[in-house]
Amino acid sequence: MITQSFDDRSEAIISPGSFSPVQQFYFDTAIATFSMKLFEYVKENLPWQEVACLRAANHTKPILLVENKGTRFLFYLSEIGSTLCATDIIEVNWLAGATKFIVFGSAGALDKEKTVGKYIIPTEAYRDEGMSYHYAKASDYIKVKNADFMTDFFEKNHLPCVSGRVWTTDGFYRETRNNVEKRKADGCIAVEMEIAGMQAVCDFHGFELYDFLETGDIVDQPDYTPEGLHEANHSLNKLFIAMELAKTISGSKP
Repeated sequence: MITQSFDDRSEAIISPGSFSPVQQFYFDTAIATFSMKLFEYVKENLPWQEVACLRAANHTKPILLVENKGTRFLFYLSEIGSTLCATDIIEVNWLAGATKFIVFGSAGALDKEKTVGKYIIPTEAYRDEGMSYHYAKASDYIKVKNADFMTDFFEKNHLPCVSGRVWTTDGFYRETRNNVEKRKADGCIAVEMEIAGMQAVCDFHGFELYDFLETGDIVDQPDYTPEGLHEANHSLNKLFIAMELAKTISGSKP
């Protein structure tokens, strides 16, 4: 069973060093975006240099070292989905040295009244995916350990936010009405595709994850429409928040 996949008693056969023998260090803080539009915005508007490259059989993605108002950070376009985005974290650490990862994205609202007009700070993620079970012992939820730090950061910067559980699923087209009701009964306020896997990988390797979300579509409604999803995916405001957060955590202990 997938829930029995975690193995901390034997060593991994494959590592990032299998493909890039020398680990590099450029900076400790990385910002990951899922939006090509935001990635291009940074390239067009901020000073940057390419310091490494994420390589796969079907594409390559640059890792940039960016400067914004005196703050430096690594910046890259993350893959979507728990397994791939968590693997990106492992490889960005090896290729460029990041140990602190700021990740922001969109989510589907499970409780519109709680989330409308607010950023979401995930506190726990329901593990309805496969990646996390290779990096953490089986459980229904995984704790998002920097949630209190993130809530404090948002409140100090007067940014509207709500904290709560989220549902991580790889089954984008199998978010059924029954499962929506089950997760709502658990206290989940949003559904997304990455956090459980990212948090498990970060806990396993000793990295720090700083995650926040913005809801776009509303899953808990009689007739689903993706209205609002485009804005949530590509909002410049989240990028500006992430860069301010990078200024706060760069070069400091979490």
